[in-house]
Amino acid sequence: MSVIKVEVVYPLPDEQKVFALELEQGATVEEAIKQSGILEIYAEIGLPQNRVGIYGELVDLNTVLQDHDRVEIYRPLEIDPKTARKLRAARTEGKKS
Repeated sequence: MSVIKVEVVYPLPDEQKVFALELEQGATVEEAIKQSGILEIYAEIGLPQNRVGIYGELVDLNTVLQDHDRVEIYRPLEIDPKTARKLRAARTEGKKS
């Protein structure tokens, strides 16, 4: 069976952790994440609670990987995007006064 090369990426606030792997062709996103060892390093990552993607596109854990795929594990949002926009707008208004 042939081997594919993939990366598993976990973005943190100040840095991005990247794990390079070689897997058997036919491996899934979940298998790549587990084999990377990232779950043992970052206890806050929970599968299937955390969303995952390949190059910014959401995928399921059972998605079969292709050579040179970049598996991304997304952290939960700390604040709702609408709320964040309102807070930014309020700060901007406060600076104008």
